[in-house]
Amino acid sequence: MVERKLNTRQDFADLMLTILKPLKPYYSTGKARLNIGCTSAHYPDESAWMEGFSRPLWGLAAFWAGGGSDDAFEKIYREGLVSGTDPASSEYWGKCGDYDQKLVEMAAIAFAILFAGEKIWEPLTEREKKQVSVWLWEINRNKCCDCNWRFFHILVNTALKKVGMPYDKKGMEDSLEFIESCYIGGGWYLDGENGQADYYVPFAMEFYGIVYAMVMKEEEPERCRRYLERAEAFGKDFVYWFAEDGSALPYGRSLTYRFAQAAFYSACIMAHIEPLPLPVMKGIIVRHLEYWMKQPIFDHTGLMTIGYCYPNLQMTESYNSPQSPYWAMKIFACLALPEDDPFWACEAAPLPKLEEEKYLEKADMIIQRRADGNVVALPGGRTFGHVHGHTEEKYAKFAYSTKYGFSVMRSPVNFQEAAPDSVLSFEVLGHIFIRGQAKNYEVTKEHVVSVWSPLPGIRVQSEILPAREGHKRIHVIESEYECIAYDAGFALPLGEEEGCEVRCLLGGGEPMLVKPDPNTNLIHSKTVIPVVRYEIKKGINKIETEVLY
Repeated sequence: MVERKLNTRQDFADLMLTILKPLKPYYSTGKARLNIGCTSAHYPDESAWMEGFSRPLWGLAAFWAGGGSDDAFEKIYREGLVSGTDPASSEYWGKCGDYDQKLVEMAAIAFAILFAGEKIWEPLTEREKKQVSVWLWEINRNKCCDCNWRFFHILVNTALKKVGMPYDKKGMEDSLEFIESCYIGGGWYLDGENGQADYYVPFAMEFYGIVYAMVMKEEEPERCRRYLERAEAFGKDFVYWFAEDGSALPYGRSLTYRFAQAAFYSACIMAHIEPLPLPVMKGIIVRHLEYWMKQPIFDHTGLMTIGYCYPNLQMTESYNSPQSPYWAMKIFACLALPEDDPFWACEAAPLPKLEEEKYLEKADMIIQRRADGNVVALPGGRTFGHVHGHTEEKYAKFAYSTKYGFSVMRSPVNFQEAAPDSVLSFEVLGHIFIRGQAKNYEVTKEHVVSVWSPLPGIRVQSEILPAREGHKRIHVIESEYECIAYDAGFALPLGEEEGCEVRCLLGGGEPMLVKPDPNTNLIHSKTVIPVVRYEIKKGINKIETEVLY
């Protein structure tokens, strides 16, 4: 992707259309399906193709709402919406079942109806409108997962209500009450029962709450006021996840959605709320998009790939199809503002003065901001079990970095394939075992403490103490085995081994560099991991490691 300067509405619109234009040849004959790859998600391919149709709408609908026009895409989406909802069409999206992926993708259609109805709803005939509404009603006949999915149910019914079609008032209220049960204060939500502080707070719970507040403020002023107040509070914390160069913290699941990481601030701008000054939010979005446009995330035809900073199937979840990355288009929500909005005239500003060390209580983490621009998170970990692909690596490491990312395991049979960076791992029984589910953890301003077990027979208490130069780790290990433990720093780009150093402070450990398998790290395809190797005896062992970065 060619680097470009972003400032005006035209700049943003041009970038969005440049990203989406390569999709045009891949829409099906009836325009209801989009297939750009041959890898699979856990749901049917037909649902993945409907996902491909739907996700670009997060950007296109905002573009249309703000006065933009692209005749080809407008024709594609009017035609595709009709053929996809027509039971007589060969491209009919079909009935849904409980927890169906198509329920997820309905939300983008609802967003388009709410904000760009003149492009894809009003031109339809009365018969076609009824046909679309009957298909959208499927979300009321089937269960949504008890997480951010409940917002899809809310948005679809809101769209049906707004265009005068039948909607599920009681079910909608039940879903709104569920969302309320996820709120934990300070502007933060949990994403359902196994929810955690990750990107589903900003690009799902907060984003959809803002959208709802924009369209329902007259009918439900109190609820909408709460949603916007929460967004304002959250935005003051979330800024700590961004580095000066525009990168954001690689942490948690669904990272293949890439620049959706900053979509929250775009939604704030769309709704005219300011958790941060308008120029600061513009700066975050501009630098974030510029950062991502420098990464090799597109293939030679211009299609977005699955992965993070480069194409990488290894780090994905089972719900990532070739079309999934286009949820990133949510960052273009700000395009809903017309050309004369003050946002387009203001200059992108740098990040405000932020604390070098910030305790984010609701996120259960300490954030460090380094002089070299690196942003490091020291999270508590997780107490729920394995849920999605590489859950352990995405939530349970001791540290996460905007500069070095994190690595995911290829296999547990040796250190090179396991690539256990930023964590204490154990070599025992011919395998590498890492920290996964913690029995408990505590995060305060001073430290992060967790009790965990990599396998039966080994119990660990780990204390992480942030320091000006990095952090210190104190581990008390009760082991029934004689084995090897590796306390690792960040995975560093090959040839840049000076970025992180690990030192043994107690326990007789031996510093070493290990070269893991390629493509295990999210940001750098070839890395080395600095580690301290400890010999663990049966009984109680105490080791201490200093990690400098």
